[in-house]
Amino acid sequence: MGDFDFLAGAWDVTNRRLRQRHVGSDDWDEFTGVSEARSFFDGAGSFDEMRCPSRGFSGSTVRILNPSTGLWSIYWMHSHRGVLELPPVVGRFTDGVGEFHADDTDEARPVRCRFLWSEITPVSCRWEQAFSTDGGHAWETNWIMEFRRTA
Repeated sequence: MGDFDFLAGAWDVTNRRLRQRHVGSDDWDEFTGVSEARSFFDGAGSFDEMRCPSRGFSGSTVRILNPSTGLWSIYWMHSHRGVLELPPVVGRFTDGVGEFHADDTDEARPVRCRFLWSEITPVSCRWEQAFSTDGGHAWETNWIMEFRRTA
């Protein structure tokens, strides 16, 4: 069984994204989406597509486990850009929480990026994205997704 097997299936997703990042804002844009995910490679891989019709975009994620290191690499794709976004965030699950990191850029500034998967149950889970502009000392969460299993 793979770490991301919990995500297989259909979900309703509530998205909250900061309207402006890196300015200390607490003004969130909330919108819904639907997601469908599946596992592959006997749980060592995971793929999903989230559609957000009210925002006119879809996003997909590919997750792959490196069996030598035990680390997952997570790649994001956005329907408007049509490319596999690099670099991937890399990490693992510890005590039921998945934490994944990458050095990246946002709005032309270097950032440390963090994904967290938490609050995982058979019918719900939570994903968060945060950026740090100070090497990981302080984090600004800028996107939260609350997943609820589709009945």
